[in-house]
Amino acid sequence: MSADPSDMTDRGADCARLARIDDEFSGELRMHRTAVRRILAVTFGPERRLAVMVMGIVLVVAAAFSLSACKTSPIGTSRSGPSPGRSPAYPASGVLVLYDTSGQYGSLGELYAVQAGNLASHFGRWEAVPVTKYTSGSAQKHLLTIYIGSTYDEPLPPEFLADVAAGAPVLWLGGNVWQLISKYPGIGFQTAMIDDAVAAEVRYRGVALTRNPAAGGLVHAVPSPGVRSTTLAEAVRADGTPVPWATRVGALTYVAEVPFPYAGFDDRYLAFADLLYDLLAPDTQVRHRALVRIEDVGPHSDPAQLRQIADYLRSRNVPFAVAVFPVYDDAAGVYSGGVSVHRTLSGSPQVVEALRYMTAHGGTLIMHGFTHGFTGAPNPYGVSAEDYEFYRAHVDAAGAVVLDGPVPGDSAEWALGRLESARQEWVKAGLAVPDIWEFPHYTASATDYRAITSAPGIRARYEHALYFNGILGGTGTRSVSQFFPYLVKDAYGAPVIPETLGNVAIQRFNQHGVRLVPDLLASAKRQLVVRDNVASFFYHPFLGLDYLPQLIEGIQSLGYTFVAAPSLL
Repeated sequence: MSADPSDMTDRGADCARLARIDDEFSGELRMHRTAVRRILAVTFGPERRLAVMVMGIVLVVAAAFSLSACKTSPIGTSRSGPSPGRSPAYPASGVLVLYDTSGQYGSLGELYAVQAGNLASHFGRWEAVPVTKYTSGSAQKHLLTIYIGSTYDEPLPPEFLADVAAGAPVLWLGGNVWQLISKYPGIGFQTAMIDDAVAAEVRYRGVALTRNPAAGGLVHAVPSPGVRSTTLAEAVRADGTPVPWATRVGALTYVAEVPFPYAGFDDRYLAFADLLYDLLAPDTQVRHRALVRIEDVGPHSDPAQLRQIADYLRSRNVPFAVAVFPVYDDAAGVYSGGVSVHRTLSGSPQVVEALRYMTAHGGTLIMHGFTHGFTGAPNPYGVSAEDYEFYRAHVDAAGAVVLDGPVPGDSAEWALGRLESARQEWVKAGLAVPDIWEFPHYTASATDYRAITSAPGIRARYEHALYFNGILGGTGTRSVSQFFPYLVKDAYGAPVIPETLGNVAIQRFNQHGVRLVPDLLASAKRQLVVRDNVASFFYHPFLGLDYLPQLIEGIQSLGYTFVAAPSLL
């Protein structure tokens, strides 16, 4: 299906329904999770008359900013080697990410490059440049080069094709491999053609991963006769026939699509994330860790529920995180019969004592914004924990949450002011100020992400995040949301602790559907396909112990070990 340019607005006002479940509830209040913007897919037909190949759903907001293209990994890379328990590091030559920029949808290439780079940061340093700016010999100077073929027939420099043909280690995603085959018939592939057959599954290492058929067609690259090739993963057509999804010939690893659009918790995206271990850290040992975060705790929370949860988790020797915002507002009295409510941590001593109890029983407090809402107006409901704090939103006629863009007056100074106000309230309450941050509803402007990430005293974020055009110097008004199956140091420069499973949602709300314990456990089981991964979920305390024991014990039975979030850093 083709993309409609009218769906793109200057301030990111258009949002679409979530392609996957990511619901959130607050205290006893039902609430939505993150609203998602849509970029429709451009697929290839047999005639190949499309100017652009775009296969994607991406969370879209709107903003652009500049940031250095070279990122430093959170994984230890000192001369003494990685710290014990961390994943292996590799030399500073790192990863080169090449991306397309031409055509009507060329701005998507930059976003895909950021997503690839974010994952590569788990292993070391990375840099990204448009493929048209490639210079001879660059691929040989890097441990791995990732080329993302998202624009149909992007003109590829002869120097790049020559270096691939000469044996530089390359991970090639999606289109334009036919240019390589045409120029170098002996490369190991004899043909490459667009396969429009629907594929809704990718099988990797014996695991059936999902694939949204809306992602469009695949590129069927056929190895040459007599060439030694390895099929690493297969896509499965609707009629059950398999086709290669990932193939290795010599130093070239080919993936039949760009695996980022429509990525969900059970998706073929996991196969790509694990393939990076093959190419960057092949000696990595199998390890499966898990995290649990108690979500949307504030001055309105029930202290008894918090203590009950802490007691249970302590009984299972499970460390946990607690996401806390220190000021609660319900200005219109939505849940108090029309009476305005304003509560602070410092004015809620029983909640403060419950938080101290949680820390004494294995909890780590993290900062979840200041008010988890927007002062002065509904955003979109007018109640803390239901509202966005660092982005504007409304509910449309169909009942779906729509993101509208940065808040009025948004700036680094404004964002840092929210951070400082939150810190002051923590201190006033007599609690240690956390050094791990989570944006409310995982949503903020690019300016806010950069400001909070670089703020003194913030050493990590714990969330999904939005990544905007402009990070690598490009233009456009799109963005993508990304989750990570392991620790990364993202394009904003902060270590990001994973959240990979979502949460229990017992009833439909807005555009979000039901997600129950079996759904989370099924995702956690699929995520075992990543050899050194972190399965991570959040849980709202108003649910009490109705579902938490099933989740904790179910995840443990899969072979995961729960660890404290800071232990990943």
